[in-house]
Amino acid sequence: MESIKEIYKIGYGPSSSHTMGPRKAAEQFKERTLNAISYRITLYGSLAATGKGHMTDKAIHEALNPTKAEITWEPTKFMAYHPNAMKFEALDLAGKPYEEWTVYSVGGGKITDGKKENETKNIYDMTFISDILTWTQKTGRSFWEYAEMTEGPEIFDHLKKVWEVMQKTIKRGLEAEGVLPGGLNLTRKAASYYIKSKSFSGSLKKKTLTFSYALAVSEENASGGKVVTAPTCGSAGVVPAVLYRLKESLDFSDKKIIRALLTAGLFGNIVKENASISGAEVGCQGEVGTACAMAAAAATQLLGGTPQQIEYAAEMGIEHHLGLTCDPIGGLVQAPCIERNAFAAEKALNAATYALLSDGRHLVSFDKIVKTMNQTGHDIPSIYKETSEGGMALIQL
Repeated sequence: MESIKEIYKIGYGPSSSHTMGPRKAAEQFKERTLNAISYRITLYGSLAATGKGHMTDKAIHEALNPTKAEITWEPTKFMAYHPNAMKFEALDLAGKPYEEWTVYSVGGGKITDGKKENETKNIYDMTFISDILTWTQKTGRSFWEYAEMTEGPEIFDHLKKVWEVMQKTIKRGLEAEGVLPGGLNLTRKAASYYIKSKSFSGSLKKKTLTFSYALAVSEENASGGKVVTAPTCGSAGVVPAVLYRLKESLDFSDKKIIRALLTAGLFGNIVKENASISGAEVGCQGEVGTACAMAAAAATQLLGGTPQQIEYAAEMGIEHHLGLTCDPIGGLVQAPCIERNAFAAEKALNAATYALLSDGRHLVSFDKIVKTMNQTGHDIPSIYKETSEGGMALIQL
C-alpha cells in the first residue's frame, strides 16, 4: 500500500481524475518529447464522456502550451485497465507520431501506465484495517501511530501543508460569491449559509456551519480553485469541513487535527488499495462514501474514541453511501456533487456520535464493507459512473 501522500494531493479542481490526472500526464509527456511540433491526444471512456464539463481539455492545453494540441473524444470506447484512459502522441514536422503513451487517471490525481515497474512504491505491510486493529490492541497504540511509524515523521510536514491549504480553501470559499462557471448557473451558497449560521444557536448553528464549510471547499473546487484531494477533488469538501468545525467549536490544536488527518488518510488508503476511490470505476460511493468514512474516523479520534469506535464510525461512512451513483449534470462537478459533500460531512459527524455511544462492537467490519462497496461499484451500470448518461445527468433543466 502506498504512502498517505497519495491520498492527500494539493492541486486545482474540479476533478482529481479528470483534471489533475490529465494535467499531470500531459506535463510528464511534454518533458519526454520536448522536440514535438504538435500533439494529438485521444480521451476514452468516462474521461471523454464528461471531460469537457471537468475542464479536461483546458488542463491538457495549459500543460502542453505553447505547443499545439489536438484532442479527440472517444466516450464509447473503454479500455480494459480503467475507464479513464488517454493516449498521447507526439507529432513531427510531417504530422506523424514518433512517440506515444497510453496512460490512465485512476482517481485521486494518480496516473499510471499499468506497468508494475512504474507503480508508486508500497510502504505499508498491513493493508486491512482488521490487521491494524489487532496491532492496536496488542500495542496499545492508535491508527495514527501505526501510520507515523510506517511513513516516518516527515509525513507530518506534508500534512501540515495539507491542513494549511484546507483551511485557506474554506476561508476563500466563505468569501466568494456569484455564479459557478460551466453553464448550470449554480449560485454559490457557502457565504450565505455562513452568515445565516450567526443567527442560529445550538445544534442548528453547528449543522449550518458544517454545511457552509463543506460548500466552501466544494464550490472552490467547482470553480477550478486550489484544493486538497481527500480522497478526490469531487469529495474534497467533507474532511476539511468536519475538521474545521471541530477545531472551531472545541478548540483542538493543529497537532491533534494533523494526527486525525493521518488516521483519515490511513482509512482512505485502505479503500484505495482494496477497492477504488474513482467515480468512473465504482461510482460516487467510492468518492463521497470514502470521504465520509475518513472524516468519521478523524472525528471519532478527536472526540476520544477507541480504535474499535474509530473503525465502526468509518464503516458507517461507507455503508450508508453504498450504491451511490456518479451522475453529474452536464459532466460538471456541481450537481449533485456539491450538496453531497455537505450532507456527507454532517453524516460523518453523526457516525462519530453513533460510534462513541457504542462500545465499538458491530456486525459488519470496515474491510467487509469496503469489499461490498467494490463489488457494488462494479455491478453498477457504466451509465451511472461518471459518464453523464444516466441518473441525475438526464434531468432537463
